[in-house]
Amino acid sequence: MTTDPITESKQLADGKRRSGSSPVLTLTAALLGFALITLDASVVNVALPSIGSALGGGMAGLQWVVDAYTLAFASLMLSTGAFSDRAGASRAYAIGIALFTLASAACGLAPSLPTLIAARTVQGLAAAVVLPASLALVRQAYTDPARRARAVAAWAAGGSVAVALGPVAGGALTTAWDWRGIFFINLPLGAVALALLLRAPRSERRPAPLDLPGQMTAALALTALAFAVIEGGTAGWAAAAVAGVAAVAFLRIEARQAHPVVPLDLFRSREVTVAVAAGAACSVAFYGVVFVFSLFFQQVQGRSALNAGLMFLPMTGLIGVTNVLSGKLAGRHGPRLPLLLGQGLAAAGLLALLYVDADTSPGLLAALFVPLALGCALTVPPLTTLMMDAVPGERAGLAAGVLNAARQVAGGLGIAVFGVLVSHDFVSGMHVCLAIAAALFGLTWLLSFRLSGRSAR
Repeated sequence: MTTDPITESKQLADGKRRSGSSPVLTLTAALLGFALITLDASVVNVALPSIGSALGGGMAGLQWVVDAYTLAFASLMLSTGAFSDRAGASRAYAIGIALFTLASAACGLAPSLPTLIAARTVQGLAAAVVLPASLALVRQAYTDPARRARAVAAWAAGGSVAVALGPVAGGALTTAWDWRGIFFINLPLGAVALALLLRAPRSERRPAPLDLPGQMTAALALTALAFAVIEGGTAGWAAAAVAGVAAVAFLRIEARQAHPVVPLDLFRSREVTVAVAAGAACSVAFYGVVFVFSLFFQQVQGRSALNAGLMFLPMTGLIGVTNVLSGKLAGRHGPRLPLLLGQGLAAAGLLALLYVDADTSPGLLAALFVPLALGCALTVPPLTTLMMDAVPGERAGLAAGVLNAARQVAGGLGIAVFGVLVSHDFVSGMHVCLAIAAALFGLTWLLSFRLSGRSAR
C-alpha cells in the first residue's frame, strides 16, 4: 500500500507539531478557560445594581441574571463530561470556549433584560462544556502521575483565584467602564485561550453513553423550581407543579437507565451523601452571601461598585491559601476533621454576621467575613476527597460531575430564595438568609460527625 507524498509530508509535519506541543501551554489554555467560567459565576454580582438601573426588571430580574448562568451550568454539567469524551476533549473545549466568548459578546450588547438573561443561559451551557473538557486536557497533557497531580492542583488554584477576583473585578470594571465591561473582558481572554489550544494535540474520541431523557427532566425540574421561587404567585405554583412532575420523572428514568446521569445507588454511601450535602451548604452560604451583600453594600450602605467589590477581598483572598492548608490537613488526618472544623467555623461566621446592619463599619464587616471564608475554604477540599474515596476509580469522573452539579444547583436555588427574602425589608430579610445558611451548616456538621472511622483515616 502506498501513501501520497504530499499527504505523508503533511502527516509528518502535523506529527512534529503535536509532539512539540508544550504541556505548559495546554495547561495554560485549560486553566484560563476554567478561570473564565468560574469568574463569571461571581463577577456579575457587584454589577447587579447597575444592570438593574440600566435594564430594569426589579429583584426578580436580577436574580435571573445570576441564576440563568448557574442553573444552565449546573444541570447541563451532568451530561457534558460524556459529550467531552464523545467529541474529544480538545474539540469540546474549543466549542465551549468559542460559544462562551460569543455569548459574552451578546451579554455585553444586550439591549434588554430578557436578552441578557437568554445570553447568560448560553454562557452557562458553554461553561458546562468547558469544565470537564479543560480538566481532561490537563490529564491528557501530563502522563507522569506526579506532574499530573501538580498540574491538576494548578488548574484548581486557577479557579480559586478567579473566585477571589470575581467581586473585585466586577466592581472595578463596572466603575471604570460600565456593567457591560464585565462581559466584554471575556472576548480577548477567550481568544487567547483558543490560540493556546492550537498548540495542544488533538484528543481522541471515546464512546460514552448519553442519558438525554434524564438530562432533559433534570434541567426542567431545576428551572421550574427556580421559577417558582423567584416569580411566585399563580405562575409560581404552576411552575412548582411542573418541577414536581419533572422530578418524579427524573427519578423513574434514572432508576431504569443503564447509564444514568445521576446513578441513584451512589447515595447509598453515607460518605457520598455527606459530601454532596456539605458541598450544597457551602454553595448556598458563599454564593448567597456574595449576592446579598453585593446589593447590601450598594443599595443599603450607598457604596460604589468598586468599593463593594473591595469589601469582599478579605473574604475571597483567603480561599486559595486555606484550600491548600485544608488539603494537607485532610491528607494527614482524613477528611472528617477538616470537615467538622470548616463547617463549624462557617456556621459561627454566619451567626456573627447577624449583627450587621446599615451602620456597621467597613472594618468590622471585613473582619466578620473572615470566619465564613475560612470555614468554606476548609470544607471544600476534604468533601471532594471524601467523595472520591467513596466511589470506585472508574466512577470518579461521574461522581465529580454529580458533586459539582449539586454545588452549582444549591448556589442557584440559594440565590433564588435569598432574593425573595430580601425583596421587602432588606436587612431583616438578610438576617433570615444568614440564619438559614447557618442552620444548613449545622445539619451537615451533624451528618459529618456521624461519619465512620473509615472516613477519618
